[in-house]
Amino acid sequence: MGFSITPTGPNMGPRGALHSFGQEADRPSDWRVIGRLLAYLRPHWLRMSLAFVCMLAATGLTLVTPYLVKVAIDQPIAQGDPAGLNRIALLTALAFLGIFLSTWGQRYLLSWVGQRVLATLRSQLFRHLQALSLSYHDRNIIGVTISRVISDVSVINELLSQGLIQLIGDLLVLVGIIIVMLSMSPRLALLSFGVLPLMALATFLFARQAQVAFRETRASVAAVIGELAENIAGMRVIQAFAQETAAQARFDQVNGQNRDALVGAMSLSFVFLPAVEFLGILATAIVLWFGGRMVAAETLTLGVVVAFLAYVTRFFQPIQELSQLYTTLQAALAGGERVLALLDTPPAVQDRPGATPLPQLTGRVTFQQVSFAYRPGVPVLHNINLAIAPGQTVALVGPTGAGKTSMANLVARFYEVSDGAILLDGVDVRDVTQQSLRQQIGLVPQDPFLFSGTVADNIRFGRPAASDDEVQVAAQLANAHAFILGLPAGYATEIQEGGVNLSLGQRQLICIARAVLANPRILILDEATASVDTVTESLIQEALDRLLSGRTAIVIAHRLSTIRKADLICVIDHGRIVEQGTHDSLLATRGVYHRLYERQFLAPAGEEG
Repeated sequence: MGFSITPTGPNMGPRGALHSFGQEADRPSDWRVIGRLLAYLRPHWLRMSLAFVCMLAATGLTLVTPYLVKVAIDQPIAQGDPAGLNRIALLTALAFLGIFLSTWGQRYLLSWVGQRVLATLRSQLFRHLQALSLSYHDRNIIGVTISRVISDVSVINELLSQGLIQLIGDLLVLVGIIIVMLSMSPRLALLSFGVLPLMALATFLFARQAQVAFRETRASVAAVIGELAENIAGMRVIQAFAQETAAQARFDQVNGQNRDALVGAMSLSFVFLPAVEFLGILATAIVLWFGGRMVAAETLTLGVVVAFLAYVTRFFQPIQELSQLYTTLQAALAGGERVLALLDTPPAVQDRPGATPLPQLTGRVTFQQVSFAYRPGVPVLHNINLAIAPGQTVALVGPTGAGKTSMANLVARFYEVSDGAILLDGVDVRDVTQQSLRQQIGLVPQDPFLFSGTVADNIRFGRPAASDDEVQVAAQLANAHAFILGLPAGYATEIQEGGVNLSLGQRQLICIARAVLANPRILILDEATASVDTVTESLIQEALDRLLSGRTAIVIAHRLSTIRKADLICVIDHGRIVEQGTHDSLLATRGVYHRLYERQFLAPAGEEG
């Protein structure tokens, strides 16, 4: 059964993310990024080949049509041959029809491939995100991760599925036009190509600035998504403290940085594209001026000049497309760096080579001189030694930040111990597969999390194959059956996002039913009765008593009234077990536990008296 416990590791806000994304060291080379991204096209080589053939057909026909116009002017029209003109007109019409069909086929095939590459890459990212340890998610905000999976993958897909074929097609058109123009009139062709040095200079200046600009745009987009996700998730807190104005100001700052980055990137295109159009008009003027004089001098035919005008127009069109493709390339490279960096991030917790499935547990848990730190040099746990017998309920109490949740995290191996070992039935948790380990561990969290879907779907989350009868039995044991029957559709009631159509206590009872159905050998209760009313707490506590029967349980608690019946209570303070024993024995020692107990119960009673 998979679960997570509220992380206590370091985190990073969206504004910090914006800065860090622009400061990555050891960026992979552009060619390396392109090479790795191209691998996603390999399974679709057949359709890509067909799209390439369609592109070749469209390119060839695009080059032929102006030449057919030249032939029509210089021969049938000049010679007064209607039959010949009909043949040329029919060939021209067929050429345009061929361009339409080949272009349609190319776009269809590329769209087909693109959608599958998009789905494959996103699926791979999601699979990797699930494999990454909680320490990764502690450090990276949700919105930025979503930006990787949605925004960056989309622009990568645009390059892979459309850009590469377009690049080859445009280059072939350029080369073909140059060859045809040189074959018809070398002198007029060279005069027309006089604008190319200016074009090369403009492209060089554009390329230098675009690479930096589009890296900044990808980082700024991720920061906006991260800020938005964070504020939506914290909307209750924002409104509760009347901080809408401050939150708006922070979002406007990040949004403004995104705006400036996008304007800066697009302004490069807004300068470059008009420059290309101007050079195209200049080349057209050159053809008209010199070509007209050559026709007047009878050294060139009118059909050649008309064909040159068509070819010059087509010559600068692929150059414009290539400039736009370059912006796509830069955006895709920037996004590709982020996506590949995510895919290359190794999980902090991995199965060892030769790790074996964990056998069925009896439930013995042993901490052997365990020390742990989320960050090097900042220890959280110090030399923990603890033996939990099968079926025993052990409560962990202590002030916030003492290390209670960290101990539970280590049992489920969400993090690796820094020193020492954690043994389950004498087996080091690092020697078994994570999946087999977590299938025998269950969690009832402080903040009950429900997924979209029905109530029944959420209860059977840990056992998807469970029958409806088994789901209902689990709900009855969890004291959830009665209120579920009162829902509009009973067990088929759809859970709204965040479970807002259920009370906190109802969500907690469903989580308990989920744990009951999963039937784990080791159970972790992370403040399961926190933030609920006394009536609901009574229902939850009764359900937990049934759930704990015969299982090893680790109970994290602040309400000391909920753990009086625990077999063993461990008092954690500053990452160390400072006291352990039963409720009565710890009260008798009048130590840390006694002081915690007095704060919760005795002092208020004394004040009232």
